[in-house]
Amino acid sequence: MSVLPTVYLARHGETEWSKSGQHTGRTDLPLTRPGEESARQLGKRLAGITFEHLFTSPLSRARRTAELAGFTPVVNPDLLEWNYGDFEGLKSAEIAAKKPDWNLFRDGAPGGETPEEVAARVDRLVTKLKGLNGNVICFAHGHILRVIAARWIGHPVMLADSMLLDTATLSVLSFNHHHLTEPAIKVWNS
Repeated sequence: MSVLPTVYLARHGETEWSKSGQHTGRTDLPLTRPGEESARQLGKRLAGITFEHLFTSPLSRARRTAELAGFTPVVNPDLLEWNYGDFEGLKSAEIAAKKPDWNLFRDGAPGGETPEEVAARVDRLVTKLKGLNGNVICFAHGHILRVIAARWIGHPVMLADSMLLDTATLSVLSFNHHHLTEPAIKVWNS
């Protein structure tokens, strides 16, 4: 009998841009000192859990978080953060001054990824994750992890707009009644 996957989502520790509220997609920023410490704390929280599969975004803030937490995951490009295109590095207030009604999860990013492109990428990842057995951990970024959770439970990308996620937090995706057709969010933003 196979064991359904339990998927742990670990958001990377703080960077200067996550601290300041700037949209950080593909810009490869290092963790701050507090970000490094919170990554170590993630490792303490995960102590004693055996992971059969470990994945990380290729960006250094996610890889370093994994490393400081005590893990050596495999790089998976589907865990890259949303490509913010023209909005890369901007704060929400700066974007609102240009496009007052803009919503990333509905509109995508000009010069970056659309919600449909992100959904296709995430759906590919979710299909892979649901096909694994045992405990899985993914180290990645705020917006993409929110979309992963929404798509895990079969909802549109727009649901991710309502799922806030802090740096250096853990979330857990699982199944209701241990049945593959009933995906569920077990823990969020812990």
